[in-house]
Amino acid sequence: MVVISADRACKPPEQVTHHLAGSALGTVRDDETAAPAAVEIVYYTDPLCCWSWAFEPQWRMLRYAFAGQMAWRYRMAGMLRCWDDYQDPVNSIHRPAQMGPLWLQAHQTSGMPLDARIWTEDQPSSSWPACLLVKAAELQSPIAAELILRRLREAVMTERRNIARQSVLHEIIDACAEARPDVIDPQRLRCDMDGDHARTNFMDDVKNARFRQIGRFPALVIRRPRTAGVLVIGWRPFEALLRTVAEVAPELGPGRRPRDADVYLAFWPQLTTPELELALEIEG
Repeated sequence: MVVISADRACKPPEQVTHHLAGSALGTVRDDETAAPAAVEIVYYTDPLCCWSWAFEPQWRMLRYAFAGQMAWRYRMAGMLRCWDDYQDPVNSIHRPAQMGPLWLQAHQTSGMPLDARIWTEDQPSSSWPACLLVKAAELQSPIAAELILRRLREAVMTERRNIARQSVLHEIIDACAEARPDVIDPQRLRCDMDGDHARTNFMDDVKNARFRQIGRFPALVIRRPRTAGVLVIGWRPFEALLRTVAEVAPELGPGRRPRDADVYLAFWPQLTTPELELALEIEG
């Protein structure tokens, strides 16, 4: 289910530009320092990927642990263009009804809330519209993209909302804009999600994932700046991520841990129970 391997040396490292939190398209930081990041992460994911949702506790804790020392960016990999050409031979999934058991497995493995009934009630036909929405939000800021991506995941994974439907996407835009009007311009976002710029950026993400032969998610390239780095594929426990970071940048150590729930909630104002339990090292 999980593979970790060195990124192929023949493939040049992706150019990454450093930006402060809340700035334009590029990598983003979970701090306000201008110091160079010791580690960069390129995160290949998809709003419809149940294992990426299951990975949120580790991903959020990793960003907390190394805030100020790590830069990162998302690439939307376009997991499901349509069911006519979708095949997952690893999990023997070729049609929508087969997706439910995989979601149950992700829930049982991670403890993250997941409602697989969407695959019998209102099956999403594609993840590409949701990916385009994330890339459109990214045109406003990485923070906007983060808000939209998280809300997309919550909507489909826990509320059984079909994020292939335009009406659902527009409702998500409105909800995020209402929650953070300082971050998201809903009218611009509606326009950009149908525009050429977002589509071009999305297709660049898809091509990049295919070039690197990344077809399973989540997938993280963890590296020092301007190096090939290490490719981690699939859901991994947090300790495995720490070992990879130590391999890439041993001087960073194990990172920090929040002393209590209030400290972690100040960093991540909304958390699921498994996310908080991982941060506080509470057995679920």
